[in-house]
Amino acid sequence: MNTEPNKQTDSPCGEVIYAYTRSQAVADGVQVEVTKTAKEAGISIPVFLTRTVFDAYVAVPPNVQGQDEAGRLWDIVWMLRFAISRARGHTDRVPVALYVRNDNQRAKLIKLIAQCGPLDMDDPSPAITVMMPDED
Repeated sequence: MNTEPNKQTDSPCGEVIYAYTRSQAVADGVQVEVTKTAKEAGISIPVFLTRTVFDAYVAVPPNVQGQDEAGRLWDIVWMLRFAISRARGHTDRVPVALYVRNDNQRAKLIKLIAQCGPLDMDDPSPAITVMMPDED
């Protein structure tokens, strides 16, 4: 609660009470930086996956044969690159679709969202976050 009624701030919304930075999210494990692999796929800006995406589609489920994390991560960043190259117009969000096998049966189509925004609160350079469609 603001106890100084005449206090001026630079924001039209008032004083920031709490902020959760990307660097905190990475340190807490809420986001996973995959920039090195993304650069190998031809993406020149930092790329992060939400923990939900990483756990669901990069980490190999128990007893699934013929899969490894490096290959599953490569599939995501390669399809991200493809989605970016196919984007039309100026947009900060693109859908990313790929097939993932999370059991010893057939691969299933999954759909993700890639959002481009500032790297962090104090760094406006661009970065991409890949998330589930319901994460926002």
